Amino acid sequence: MNVARVFVAEYPILLLDEPTASLDAASRLAIVDLIREARARGAAVLGIVHDAQVRAEVATRVRTLAATEAA
Repeated sequence: MNVARVFVAEYPILLLDEPTASLDAASRLAIVDLIREARARGAAVLGIVHDAQVRAEVATRVRTLAATEAA
């Protein structure tokens, strides 16, 4: 439900923290499509995405933090 709120309005910047976590495959695909649509309309998207497949589908740039950087 929280993810849906983000996509109702056309915000210029989206900050997403694991937007597809705990979703079934169909819901995950729907969120990926919404992220793509937001990017296509020019929104900046910054997200934390641990799912490598989702990350590969939506990311244009990736920054990986080493364990020492996260602490």
